[in-house]
Amino acid sequence: MLFRDAAEGIHRLEIAHTNTYLVETGDQLLVVDAGLPAAWPHLLLAVHDLGYTPDRVEALLLTHGHFDHVGTAARMHREWGTPVYVHPGDRHLAANPYSYRPQTNRFGFVAVHPGGLRPLGRMLLAGAATVSGVDETLPLESRGDVPGSPWIIETPGHTDGHVALHFADRDAVIVGDALVTLDPYTGGIGPRVVAPAATSDMSTAVASLDRLVDTEARHVLPGHGPGWSLGVRAAVAQARRAAGAA
Repeated sequence: MLFRDAAEGIHRLEIAHTNTYLVETGDQLLVVDAGLPAAWPHLLLAVHDLGYTPDRVEALLLTHGHFDHVGTAARMHREWGTPVYVHPGDRHLAANPYSYRPQTNRFGFVAVHPGGLRPLGRMLLAGAATVSGVDETLPLESRGDVPGSPWIIETPGHTDGHVALHFADRDAVIVGDALVTLDPYTGGIGPRVVAPAATSDMSTAVASLDRLVDTEARHVLPGHGPGWSLGVRAAVAQARRAAGAA
């Protein structure tokens, strides 16, 4: 469940097809995205397995405020005292993680895309329907004000305040759900934009892919599915093809 060095010093914890990243920054850790509630004991084990303790977790950075990315955020803040950062455009969503309207009705979409039933079922078992939001957040806007100093790339479309985080010194970009290699709503594998059943505006999401290309990163680390290490240009090209065929 813990995949070490998805990129240099960046580790991927996958629970129920949903990724959390642990980024080593010297003697501290950053956590990027908070997964689902069932990830909590695994997150604690991962922190210890990497040689850290919860008090060395410097911050939690959220790529966006959907329920499957904030599942342990409130608990991290409450029990570990971890500061939580989210883009102001998703601040309300992080506090109310079910308060979004996707482009397409999600229940009707899943009914005609049965490939999503298995991954979504696993997410439900991991607590997808029982997530508490996180109210106390800090703005994820200025690189100089954020622990770890990743470049913050605004990638709206999946949500209004979605961001990707470019760790240039690791040749890696954590893309959240701007681009995934497994779409839980269809079961589709390979780089793609998340289905309209979970995306607010598909055309905006596809347009935001250009901002990922600008990073020229080798390692693309998505919110769902395994990492991609064949370069961001190739990942975006494949995602565009998948969007065109949808």
